[in-house]
Amino acid sequence: MTGADALRAAIPRLRAAGIPDAARDARALLAHAMGVAPDRLTLHLADDLEPAVVAALGPLITARTRHQPIAQIIGHRLFWGRLFDVTPDVLDPRPETETLVAAALTAPFAQMLDLGTGSGCILLTLLLERPQAQGLGVDLSPAALAIAGRNRQRHGLQSRAALQPANWFAGVNGRYDLILSNPPYIAAAEMAGLAPDVREWEPHLALTPGGDGLDAYRVITAGAAGHLAPAGRLMVEIGPTQGPAVAAMFAACGLSRITVLPDMDGRDRVVSGRNPA
Repeated sequence: MTGADALRAAIPRLRAAGIPDAARDARALLAHAMGVAPDRLTLHLADDLEPAVVAALGPLITARTRHQPIAQIIGHRLFWGRLFDVTPDVLDPRPETETLVAAALTAPFAQMLDLGTGSGCILLTLLLERPQAQGLGVDLSPAALAIAGRNRQRHGLQSRAALQPANWFAGVNGRYDLILSNPPYIAAAEMAGLAPDVREWEPHLALTPGGDGLDAYRVITAGAAGHLAPAGRLMVEIGPTQGPAVAAMFAACGLSRITVLPDMDGRDRVVSGRNPA
């Protein structure tokens, strides 16, 4: 069996399971099984597959037919051009979250706090982009913190990135000139409408706070004043309909220069505000 033969067998299986981009996913899984870079796969499609590759590919395709996300199957995801370990204990880093990173990089910072750090992709990316900065990532989930710790080691940031179990600001000391969060923001009524890749495989603790989806923002804005340095910035990722409500919370807690920023698709994605100097 060649790589091309394997794709011809795998793609119909994924399509029959309702996978939206079956050809793309089959190629990604074949490249992983073969141990080649995805952008080099075409060069190897005529190669005969080793028996070990054929044996490895079958379970990968089966996992995808169950709608397990590709990142969980292969164990990592590319974010801001770097690989991060991913498991079912953390959110799969999404391209939309890069909007939050890009916004944070528009101004300098020395001390940052990432609330609900998950895989650590936001915290670690920003520290890699700003080599003089220090950061703290907190999360309620010990399993998520373990993945963040693996990613911290992968990127050599043990000396600059601290990790701490915490429920938002509980137990967090000090003041920061940048506080960020990609909190759970999906309303309870919206959960049933999520794609099965998300609803059945990603941690619900990181997806929804229940209710109207805004509870995390209420906690974050209530605690921000006690942890922001003068002129410090608060930035959060939001759902595309939540901009006005979250911006109003920023204003109510005394922040200024409040902005709602769009993602690459033009949807509201980040709310940013600044502590008065």
